[in-house]
Amino acid sequence: MSAPLPWGDTQSPWTIGQVKHLGSVTLGKMLQTKDAGQDVLAPYMRAANVQPDGVLALDDVKAMWFSPSELGDLTLRQGDAVVVEGGQGGFGRAAYVGEDLDGWGFQNSINRIRPTAGNSGRFLAYYLIALRATGFIRRYCNVVSMPHLTAEKLSAIPVPLPSGAEQHAIADYLDRETSQIDVLIAAQERFMRFLRERRGAVVDLLLEEASEHGQVPLRYVAADITVGIVVQPSQWYVDNGVPALRGVNVRPGRIVLDDLVFISDDGHRHYRKSQLSTGDVVVVRTGQSGAAAVIPESLDGANAIDLLVIKPGKRLLGSYLEMVLNTPATRERSSVEVVGSIQGHLNVAALRALTIPVPPVDKQQEMIDRWREQAAEIDTLIAKTERHIELAKDRRIALITAAVTGQIDIPKEA
Repeated sequence: MSAPLPWGDTQSPWTIGQVKHLGSVTLGKMLQTKDAGQDVLAPYMRAANVQPDGVLALDDVKAMWFSPSELGDLTLRQGDAVVVEGGQGGFGRAAYVGEDLDGWGFQNSINRIRPTAGNSGRFLAYYLIALRATGFIRRYCNVVSMPHLTAEKLSAIPVPLPSGAEQHAIADYLDRETSQIDVLIAAQERFMRFLRERRGAVVDLLLEEASEHGQVPLRYVAADITVGIVVQPSQWYVDNGVPALRGVNVRPGRIVLDDLVFISDDGHRHYRKSQLSTGDVVVVRTGQSGAAAVIPESLDGANAIDLLVIKPGKRLLGSYLEMVLNTPATRERSSVEVVGSIQGHLNVAALRALTIPVPPVDKQQEMIDRWREQAAEIDTLIAKTERHIELAKDRRIALITAAVTGQIDIPKEA
């Protein structure tokens, strides 16, 4: 008998078995980039094709070599379920194969479940989606470093065993109900994209107005532009010392304190040139390069690690500069200046040469006030829309979970 389900007992007279009691599990083939002699070059499914919430995305397809026998064994047919085998971000994601993928194989980042006669791959995919959402898959894989949901582990996962007819009825019901929720989510996501575009348009109009005063290289209106600590000063890290901001702490227009590190007073004195003052503007060099935020009073005296630091001059307000640097147009211009073949970064010289409109300070303040007023209204709508999407997704998972564990009665017409 398998371990109990995370939801407790199932609907009577359902019993609890294992995935292997509903279908056979097969791991895919290790990536092969060269023809071994009589091989066939064929498209293959990989982890990236299995997206969250049961979405199978087959637009981005790669090919590799299979022997004819391998390609015969590793087929993908309508009715199969596929499950991601490994990787921190995706292991345990599941999807249903809704059509025959003639000539395809699958990589060893994928486990295929082929239901035995009468059983439903759709039911299994829905069940695994619900199971992953509870955190069961992560606990089951005993994640320490790189998790793997091996074929053996997947085969042994506990699962309720309704009849084949009940499995198909549940899957039909969930197809109908989740499609309605998905339509709602898609509409909300379109509305959120519109709001964000509207937010950007507000800034574009303000900058168009500011451009009447001409473009000026940033170095002419900044008191100083420098780079923070470039080498990670791990020898200076302490549990409680001087706060030190990194790229992960900077979002467009705001500072987040998650993953904040601290350096010792000795390290702080050693890197005095990286000390931050209220009103300074920090800019991300790597990753989301170009994202900018003003230093609040609460972080006065903090340090900067691998960030560009701008100290505005008398002709420039930090909050105005933050607004300008975070516009899509400015960040696009900045991205052109990103250098480095492995992990590109925005350098000091490029930032100093960046041209921006610089109206009088009182005009800058007027524009900031207008921007904040309009952005606040849009941000409120964005937050509400995000919450609606979150609730709809929670509702989707709750519905799937209740259906696959027999906690709700499926309508007879399902």
